Amino acid sequence: MNENELGDLLIKLRGNHSLREIGELTGLSHTYISDVEKGYRRGSKKQLKPSPDTLKRLASAYNYPYEELMKIAGYLETETTTDYISEDKSTNGSQLTEKDERDIGKRMAKIKKDLIEGSSDDNQAALSFMGEPMSEEAIESLLEALEHAERLATLANKKYIPKKYRKD
Repeated sequence: MNENELGDLLIKLRGNHSLREIGELTGLSHTYISDVEKGYRRGSKKQLKPSPDTLKRLASAYNYPYEELMKIAGYLETETTTDYISEDKSTNGSQLTEKDERDIGKRMAKIKKDLIEGSSDDNQAALSFMGEPMSEEAIESLLEALEHAERLATLANKKYIPKKYRKD
């Protein structure tokens, strides 16, 4: 990441909109958005790294991929998760194993069953958004996002195994 790559991108995404307009869209103060764009806090001149929640709000306001902002801010690695997962599993102790893949598959099957069948006592649709039943496409999108989150969580929760103890 260059000195202020995130700030430069946010300024470009904002375009002709004012800081106040973006503040209203995101629920953030216009002064804080200005600080994020500059990359430091005005009063202290200390470097400013926006929280993931702030990035989510900005991504939504700018209709820009949240994951890309997370990468630029340094929260996520720049390589895609699927590339990371599909690399040779024997080279690094923090890769998903076949057992991990099976476990994720089982958990996703259970989640899908629970979402589609549901456990509603009043015989209503189990899965709805804002009072309306979700479409099949929306359910599939939700499941894909949950699977992605499950993979990231599994990778994050793997313990580091020193090289001398790895089974290569």
